[in-house]
Amino acid sequence: MNFLAIFVIAVALAIDAFAVALTSGLRLKRVTPAQTLQIGSMFGGFQFIMPVVGWWLGIKAHRYIEQYDHWIAFALLAFVGGRMIREALSHRGGGSASTFYNPTQKGTLLLLGIATSLDALAVGLSFALLEMDILLPAVIIGIVCFALSAAALHMGRLITRLPGLSTIGSKANILGGMVLVVIGLNILQQHGVFR
Repeated sequence: MNFLAIFVIAVALAIDAFAVALTSGLRLKRVTPAQTLQIGSMFGGFQFIMPVVGWWLGIKAHRYIEQYDHWIAFALLAFVGGRMIREALSHRGGGSASTFYNPTQKGTLLLLGIATSLDALAVGLSFALLEMDILLPAVIIGIVCFALSAAALHMGRLITRLPGLSTIGSKANILGGMVLVVIGLNILQQHGVFR
């Protein structure tokens, strides 16, 4: 498989992480280099690790993992998305600002990193079926996801600076939660659950 094909796969795998990072950028009033590194590293790191894990598991485990990976991804995304929506609504009702969703909390980032990278696990399994090496593709996938996630975080922050959109950050929890649930539903749809 040539570099261009791997790059296209990497971009496709990074779309979910891009959407999550974008909504996180909408929520944050200010994005620091540490937050950029944190989100980029978490998403990019999981996108690197998951193909390697999938490749290592090989063909035998594929049959078992394939039956449940999309449900695991949906459950994680729905959990985090539902929590974001619930916290946004409770904040509107007078909830404490200190409990308002923070997309850079380590526990939240860990769940999102896993949920947005389960497709990369399947890619690693397919590479094992094709008897292809995994290290270079995994590195490319991880780097592309890191770059797109970091860029999306800043794009989200810049959107809130546009005229008329300065208050979007306060609504970003609801939007972000809905995006995560929709991504989860899309993963189920791609695996034929709704057919």
